[in-house]
Amino acid sequence: MNGIVVDTADVIVVGAGAAGLTAAIFAARRMPGRRVLALDGARRPGAKILVAGGGRCNVTHRRVRPEDFAGGSRHVIRRVLEAFTVEQTVAFFRDIGVRLHEEEDGKLFPDSNSARTVLDALLSAAGRAGVDLRTGQRVTAVSRQDGGLVVHIGAGCLRARRLVLATGGLSLPRTGSDGAGYGMAVSLGHSLVPTTPALVPLVLEGDFHRRLSGVAHQVELTLAAAGRKPLRVAGSMLWTHFGVSGPAVLDISRHWLRCRVEGIPATLTASLHPGVDAAAFEAGLLAAAGRRPRAGLRAVLSERLPASLAEALLERLGIDGGTVMSHLPREVRRKLAGAVTAWPLPVIDSRGYAHAEVTAGGVPLEEVDPSTMASRKCPGLFLAGEILDVDGRIGGFNFQWAWSSACVAAAGAAAD
Repeated sequence: MNGIVVDTADVIVVGAGAAGLTAAIFAARRMPGRRVLALDGARRPGAKILVAGGGRCNVTHRRVRPEDFAGGSRHVIRRVLEAFTVEQTVAFFRDIGVRLHEEEDGKLFPDSNSARTVLDALLSAAGRAGVDLRTGQRVTAVSRQDGGLVVHIGAGCLRARRLVLATGGLSLPRTGSDGAGYGMAVSLGHSLVPTTPALVPLVLEGDFHRRLSGVAHQVELTLAAAGRKPLRVAGSMLWTHFGVSGPAVLDISRHWLRCRVEGIPATLTASLHPGVDAAAFEAGLLAAAGRRPRAGLRAVLSERLPASLAEALLERLGIDGGTVMSHLPREVRRKLAGAVTAWPLPVIDSRGYAHAEVTAGGVPLEEVDPSTMASRKCPGLFLAGEILDVDGRIGGFNFQWAWSSACVAAAGAAAD
């Protein structure tokens, strides 16, 4: 072991983000009078909390289910979520001075509408619980020695009876996330599911999207991957100068990226008029021709889609938007119906970790005990949060995983 032991603690938590602070708080509450030390490389921890939800912090969701997550075993995810539920999360934040309110689609935000409120409350709760929080302390390695765990910081070392890794992943590196925790976990015997960005905008080939930059509308996206059942995600999509973004795109992004990592051919299409198949869309055009035979196609299509999108589609398909509905040929109707209900989105990449809200992949769930989040590879080690192979859809689900897994890990680490 390089360096000398300069300090000891009963529990050391590496990482002071959402999962790390929560784990430290609950561990300290369970161990009054004993030492819980939390370390973070940043001078000001919690940067990812501050940027979450557009600076408002979507703390959780009204209803959180295992089906809202991807990655590891849903059975394991269920056990962890049930150990610290949404109701318990709301009560915990109320207890530390943060009241939450529900907004559209069940998202829960602080009444202050400020992520700073959430971070300040967590930091204050950690202080009241007796957590020794040390910032600007970059952990360079962890190791096992003489039945304990050693944390290496600079030229010295810290020794702990129990260690919680809550270092996060690779997403939003500007907040301090560098993936160092993965290497620490591997050094203690763990394997890794290859990582990719998740909840990330997608880059498209070509230039169709550029003229539509800034246009948002409802879609249903379909990911067709070889040998797999098609995956469908409905929601809002935003056209951008580089491709597409918006909630539906973010939710499906991890699945396209996982296919690429696994070498599985996949295509992504968008129904630009969700809830209507090609036959029904064509029937709608026929009905419109019957009601308004002299109306122009461009005007009719613009009633169903944003006008700029309707114009771009007609131009790309080579269809004259001035054609009156009574003269619209059958083959044109079918061509248009097929395009509107299955428009190809030629994805070539994502915007990367710099724009990803979370990381997919990480330490496999089968390598931890779901009742305690204890490592099955290294005695005394516990894992929580984004470092594990779990990622949720947009809407507060990843924070709920952080709170729940941290609470379980804290209970395990604090147990005698």
